[in-house]
Amino acid sequence: MLRSRPWGDRESKRRPAPEPAPAHAGGEAIRKGVPPEILRQVKLIELRTRGLVNSLFTGEYRSVFKGQGMEFSEVREYQPGDEVRTIDWNVTARMRRPFVKRYIEERELTVVLAVDLSGSERFGTVQRFKSELASELAAVLAMSAVRNNDRVGVVLFTDRIEYVLPPRKGRKHVLRIIRDLLSFEPQGKGTDIAAVIDHLARSLKQKTIIFLISDFFAENIEQPLKILAQRHDVVAVTVDDPSERELPDVGLARFVDPESGITIEIDTSSRSVRNDYQRQVSTERESRKHLLRRLAIDEVPVRTDGNYIEPLLRFFRSRETQARRR
Repeated sequence: MLRSRPWGDRESKRRPAPEPAPAHAGGEAIRKGVPPEILRQVKLIELRTRGLVNSLFTGEYRSVFKGQGMEFSEVREYQPGDEVRTIDWNVTARMRRPFVKRYIEERELTVVLAVDLSGSERFGTVQRFKSELASELAAVLAMSAVRNNDRVGVVLFTDRIEYVLPPRKGRKHVLRIIRDLLSFEPQGKGTDIAAVIDHLARSLKQKTIIFLISDFFAENIEQPLKILAQRHDVVAVTVDDPSERELPDVGLARFVDPESGITIEIDTSSRSVRNDYQRQVSTERESRKHLLRRLAIDEVPVRTDGNYIEPLLRFFRSRETQARRR
């Protein structure tokens, strides 16, 4: 079972998730209060991620996420090398020479980005906060989806469903997604992944690609995740900061859990304390890996001290290799 970090050990308080604010209402609130700095950041992220999508991710995304079926396109005359099973025998008999059926893939897919905005995401000790890394990675995925004419939507969550933007297509929609990710101020601080999973399971009627972007400091998620993964293609994007893996030796220190507000003092100069912390963190991460592997959910691990390009490319190529083996 996954647990929170030692200095913020808190019990999981399950309660019904409040209904999310209507997307249009939240969008109006965001639009009116967006400062110029946020708009500049949106433009910078669009320029940076558009180059990555065009040069790296377009082909990878398309080869991994295929359409849900095949649609008849036309009948044409047989050519050497055509698959014999595609011959249209009725047309062949009528024309007295072989003709084959051609199909095109139904490309349109739905992608949902479920992004964790809890207190633990507003943390980072190297290049940026975990929430900033999650936002830019979500922007890349959104642009990749729209570039392939897929619909993409967003669910922002903490210990409640904070904001929902239904799936749509187009560049303007992607810019709105990026803007909302950068400017939205959540009301909650805690994390309730089970609640967002329940929301997705109830609201998504057709098979959807779901990127669940979080640090996964949460409990009681195995059964909800299992049910969601049976109906949808779920990808877990795990966001980490290197300081969360190892307790620094800085003497007596006071730590505050950003989600629960609990404060605790720890003597970090104690080797046994640091070793215990490292063991617990390692156990939690291994538990998370085993859980995702058991549920056949792919993991894309990203860290604030690195980039997301290599982890995403590894994920795409791993998926492609798996597809070829089937």
